[in-house]
Amino acid sequence: MVKNRVQTPRLNDYISIVGGDTIDELKHLALCLKGRKIQHINSTRVGGGVAEMLTCVIPLMRELGVDIEWDVIEGDPEFYNVTKKFHNALHGRADVIVDRDFDIYLETAKKYNKHTEIKGDIVFVHDPQPIALIQNKRKMKTTKWVWRCHVDVSSPNERVWDFLAAFVEGYDASIFSSPKFTRPLKTPQFLICPAIDPLSDKNKPLSYQKINKVLSKYGISRDKPIVTQVSRYDYLKDPVGVVEAFKLVKKYVDAQLVLVGNSAADDPEGEKVLKEVKQKTKGVKDVHILLIPPEYNDIEVNALQRASSVIIQKSLKEGFALTVTEALWKDKPVVASAVGGIPLQIKNMYSGLLCHCIEGAALKMRQFLHNPDFAKRLARNGKIHIKRNFLITRLIREHMLLALSLFHKGDIISL
Repeated sequence: MVKNRVQTPRLNDYISIVGGDTIDELKHLALCLKGRKIQHINSTRVGGGVAEMLTCVIPLMRELGVDIEWDVIEGDPEFYNVTKKFHNALHGRADVIVDRDFDIYLETAKKYNKHTEIKGDIVFVHDPQPIALIQNKRKMKTTKWVWRCHVDVSSPNERVWDFLAAFVEGYDASIFSSPKFTRPLKTPQFLICPAIDPLSDKNKPLSYQKINKVLSKYGISRDKPIVTQVSRYDYLKDPVGVVEAFKLVKKYVDAQLVLVGNSAADDPEGEKVLKEVKQKTKGVKDVHILLIPPEYNDIEVNALQRASSVIIQKSLKEGFALTVTEALWKDKPVVASAVGGIPLQIKNMYSGLLCHCIEGAALKMRQFLHNPDFAKRLARNGKIHIKRNFLITRLIREHMLLALSLFHKGDIISL
C-alpha cells in the first residue's frame, strides 16, 4: 500500500519554486517575531483544509525560528452536531436552530475554556467551534487574539451569526478568505486567502508508476477519461449534483467518475451523505466512490488528481476550496461552482471554467473532454495563477505580518 512519507520539506526546498528572496524575507520577518509565542487552536488535527494548512505551516515556521504551537479543543458528538448545524446556517442553509443548540454549545465551551491552556502572545482561533475561547481574554491581558474564519458568512442565518458575533467582537482582529465574506464588525478585519504546500504529499510530483499503483488499487482504468471531485461527503459539496452532472456527460463521453473523500472528527454528517451518494449511484456505470483513510489520504488523493482528465468542484457553498487550488497546481483543467473563494482562483475561460447548475457543470466538463488543447491551455494558466498567489510561503508571510501588526504601537497596519 502507498503510505505518506515522514520527511518534511525544508525551507530551502522551496527556493526553486518561489525564489531565494521570498525565503530571505520570511527569515527576516521571523527575526522580528523573536520573543513572541504564536498559538493556533482549532477543532481537529485531521480532515479538512484547516488541519491540512496547519500541518504544513507549523513545521516551516518552527524552522524559521518562530515559537509556535497548535492545540485542538475537545468536544463530544452532540457538540459537533450543533457546530455542523451552525456551519450550515452560516452558509445560509435552512437548518432548524433551537435554543437547546446554543445551550449545548455554551456548555461545551465552558469545558474547553477550562481545559485548553492559552500559551500564546498571539492566539489564532479557527472557525466557530473554539470561538468562545475569547472568554479567557480578561485573564490574559497581554495576549492578542485573532479569529480566523474559513467559511462563507456573506449571507448567514442571522440568529447564529449574532450569537457568534458577540464573541468575534471580543477579538483584536479577524481574518476572512474573501472580501465577500466580511461582516460589519467593530474590530479590524484582514483578508488572507488560504494556500497549499507545493511540496506536501498531496501536491508533490509523483511517478507514473506510483499513480498507476493507486489507480490499480481502486480498480480505475486509464482507458477512459477520469472526472474527479475531491471533498468531504458534505451536502454543501453537492456530491449528488456531481453524479447528476456526470450522468449527462456520460451520454456523450464514455468517461469515469471518481468521488474521493475522507472523514473529519468535527463533521458528523459525512456518513449520512456518503450513504445517499451510494444510493444515488446504484446502476450508474463507471462510478468509483472512495473513502480514503487519513494514513493514505494525501498520496492517494495526489495520484487520483494527477490521473484525472478533469477535476470538478460543484460546491453549493464554499469557504475557499483548496481542492481547486491543488488541482490547478497540478496543471489540471477545473470546472467549479462560482461560489465562495473559487472565483478568486478561477477566472472563467482563462484559468478554468465556472458553472452555476448541474446542466452547466455537465456542459463545461464536456467542453474540456472534447477539447484537450483548450483544457491544457486553461490548466497552464491556472497553475501560473496559483504559483503567484496561493502557495504556503505567501500564507506564512501574511500570518507573520499580521502578528507583528498587532504589537505595532501605532494603528494596525494593512497587509
